[in-house]
Amino acid sequence: MAIENNLAIFPSLKGKTVFITGGGSGIGEAIVGAFAEQGARVAFVDIAREASLALCDRIAAAGHEKPVFRQCDIRDIPALQAVMRTLAQELGDFDVLVNNAGNDDRHRVEDVTPAYWDQRIAINLRPMFFTAQAVLDGMKKRGGGSIINLGSTSWHMAGGGYPVYTTAKAAVSGLTRGLARDLGPFNIRVNTVTPGWVMTERQITLWLDEEGEKLIDKSQCLPGRVQPSHVARMILFLASADSAMCTAQEFIVDGGWV
Repeated sequence: MAIENNLAIFPSLKGKTVFITGGGSGIGEAIVGAFAEQGARVAFVDIAREASLALCDRIAAAGHEKPVFRQCDIRDIPALQAVMRTLAQELGDFDVLVNNAGNDDRHRVEDVTPAYWDQRIAINLRPMFFTAQAVLDGMKKRGGGSIINLGSTSWHMAGGGYPVYTTAKAAVSGLTRGLARDLGPFNIRVNTVTPGWVMTERQITLWLDEEGEKLIDKSQCLPGRVQPSHVARMILFLASADSAMCTAQEFIVDGGWV
């Protein structure tokens, strides 16, 4: 878990309290590890218990402060906010909120029912508002904070095959900008980080094939593949004091695809 050579250390993140949704694997795992490496006090929720506990152990074994994990289904807003209140009492009010959790389950327009629509929104959009609501009072007391919402390039490129997902992810940008205006007077910054096609284990297993490799090579301006760590580094910047006047913006990490 050591910080890579020549990458930035952000002194302003040391000792900060950070809450992350969906931190147990994929991009979330990289985010949890990146903040721990910076000396932040990290708490996260995920539905995957074993993977999350193993991540906490790996980070502690690397010599960093062990993150605090709580199993939680983010679709249950009262439970999610209750967990956040408890964690804030244990660790202190949160300085940083990262709304990472999401699910890009594929689906056809013809197959979407009202129940499925509500379930997808309940995973990919609704928790972002209510986690922001939950950290608001604490950030006010601390004199400010940073909220970072994870978007998706899927809707930028008019991607097909998951219309409810693209709807939710497009709405993230609206949520970010609206919250940035309302929370700005309290020195709370709100931004979107939008990953491209990130090479997580899930993406490689479920979606990446030879045609996908060719599409990436054709579409990205940069060679190589976007990794979870690339997304995490942008999030660190936006959480730190180095980005003090950045708010209401979308920062795309996709190798120059869109």
